[in-house]
Amino acid sequence: MSTIDRMQQRLAALAPSHLEIVDDSAKHAGHAGAADGGGHYNLTIESAQFAGKSTLARHRLIYSALADLMQREIHALAIDARVPAERVSR
Repeated sequence: MSTIDRMQQRLAALAPSHLEIVDDSAKHAGHAGAADGGGHYNLTIESAQFAGKSTLARHRLIYSALADLMQREIHALAIDARVPAERVSR
């Protein structure tokens, strides 16, 4: 199972209406974190569970869901966490 698959599995607990994970690791080749095997990911997630929560609280929910993957499989994670009503046109 890939790291993205494991991330999707854990983030399912947040019942996302939209989930997109992009592996940007190739852009960071030679970076110290990449040398240790940790990937760089860009996460876009929409969930009703974020309603009424600050950006910090939303990020804490995500980091809690991914806790066992942080620092080993995930070195860096850029997060865009929204409720469905905050959706930006794609």
